[in-house]
Amino acid sequence: MHSHTYLKVILTLLTASVIYFGIVGINAIDRLHRSNVELSAQLKNIRGVSVSETKSSGAGSAVVKRDTNIANLRYFDPAARFGGRMTQAINAEPPNFNTIICNEATAMSLASLCTAGLTARNWENPDVFEPMIAESWQISPDKKVFTIKLRRGVKYGDVTDPVTGKVHKDVEVTSHDFKFMVDVIKDENVNCSHLKSYYQDLEKVEIINDYEFKVYWRKPFYGAVACTLGLEPLPRHFFAPDGKFDGNAFNSDHLRNKMVVGAGAYQLEKWEKAKRIVFKRNKNYFGAQYGIAPPLDELHFEVISHPGTCFQALMSGKIDRLSLTPEQWIKRTGEKRFKEANLRKERYLVPQYTYIGYNQKNPLFQDRRVRNALTHLVDRKRICRDIYHQLAEVAVTPFFPESRFHNPKLKALEFSPQKAKKLLAEAGWRDSDGDGILDKDGRKFSFTMLQVASSTIQQKLMPLLKEEFAAAGIDMSIQVVEWSNYLQRLDKRSYDACCLGWSSNFDPDMYQVWHSSQTVPGGSNHISYCSKELDKLIEDMRMEFDSAKRIELAHKIGEIIHRDQPYTFLVWPYSLVAVSGKFNNLKVYPAGMEITPAYL
Repeated sequence: MHSHTYLKVILTLLTASVIYFGIVGINAIDRLHRSNVELSAQLKNIRGVSVSETKSSGAGSAVVKRDTNIANLRYFDPAARFGGRMTQAINAEPPNFNTIICNEATAMSLASLCTAGLTARNWENPDVFEPMIAESWQISPDKKVFTIKLRRGVKYGDVTDPVTGKVHKDVEVTSHDFKFMVDVIKDENVNCSHLKSYYQDLEKVEIINDYEFKVYWRKPFYGAVACTLGLEPLPRHFFAPDGKFDGNAFNSDHLRNKMVVGAGAYQLEKWEKAKRIVFKRNKNYFGAQYGIAPPLDELHFEVISHPGTCFQALMSGKIDRLSLTPEQWIKRTGEKRFKEANLRKERYLVPQYTYIGYNQKNPLFQDRRVRNALTHLVDRKRICRDIYHQLAEVAVTPFFPESRFHNPKLKALEFSPQKAKKLLAEAGWRDSDGDGILDKDGRKFSFTMLQVASSTIQQKLMPLLKEEFAAAGIDMSIQVVEWSNYLQRLDKRSYDACCLGWSSNFDPDMYQVWHSSQTVPGGSNHISYCSKELDKLIEDMRMEFDSAKRIELAHKIGEIIHRDQPYTFLVWPYSLVAVSGKFNNLKVYPAGMEITPAYL
């Protein structure tokens, strides 16, 4: 399985705080005002030269090859003490671990612990790709053909097939597994609209031998570098044990989809429903011989839905790391017992925005004046102040505010009930019968907003929204929904309005969420927003290699989205993390917090 962290955006549960899981980054984002990097310059930086030296290993083995041709080696301490475990909390379980069909943050994050790809982005400079399973690669001058050479001896974690009972041990990763992954994504019966959009112009994968293959693209595509170098192997021996593949069966293979089989640092040990998910070190992990094995033996994720219970578990030492709520950060971390508990805390702005999404299959939301009015009715400064305790920034568009792709000329629509009422009147909405609710053509302006059951943020946010909408004559009811049901409602488009978040990319491709082709069931454009003008700009940006022109297109995309207000963009929340002081080597990079922890 794989995490697809290179291009796609990931649907996130709008919880009390943002959850990050260590060892492998979830998403990369350009959080620094770096100089514009042309693709030609990138291509010069993504080929390494293998220089190895032998040093003693902190893992207790005889020798480890300190291979400079391996990703992020510099951030791993060769003298780290190996052993122990880290326990974290999650407030909702993932639907499954098949991240080809599941575009959900917890699933992607946890699955990434067990996976490895051809390359990884450098943690300090995400513009640069560094080798992982790929030993080397070449890109043709026309940028349409990628020739990949794999390391030998990379193996999957051992696994017992839950359907057949067959034990698979010491299975090597080969070129065929990368071709299999592409074939599965492109299979018309596999439910992965969020991925198909990235690989639709990938023509074919040609196997040269078990350790070399070529990837052919029909036309130059800016994202082809990240799409190709971000490939991870899909284990044929697990998903097609008899050599045959059925896309429909793949979608509904509940037993196999609850597992994750990869060539990464960890293996899924057990999943106790509604209790915990446990990962143990993968004894086959190829990175160990190159010095990039994370020191911890086990990672435990306790399922705890209430933030207060999570905090008590942190204070008592039952969990070692926790994403705090803004209220906990402000009111609890200054307590004497917090300091006595030997806890470290980190705050940083994360590449994840929250939003209200309006399903445009509902006629209520098809008029842009109405959507603009709804945004004018949401007091986002109040949300930042009263709900996030100023630990969030107001969101304007889907482009991260610290990114070069953000258009600084665009300003958030002000909170103005007067402007909202004027726009609603222009759109034909009036209270013709004096009952306090606007109506038009015999229809009341009434709709239902979905609320995530486990989100304490939404428990505070929803009454505020209801109050603000009601003041303008709009009747918003609230329906509390469990997370798994929430995702199903999105896929089926069976809702009026929702409140969620998207995590962003390092180098944005707006196709997945905003292109009209992605309004299909299961696609990420779940609000069914369609704009031919926007589609053209998104398509042009995908084909543009010049950084300055890409930024210009991104600014135009931001202008259209800002004009149409298909979402009411809410905030970019800060990540607020507390970690036990018994761990060291925890660092915050441009992509967020990466963890290669060991006991002090």
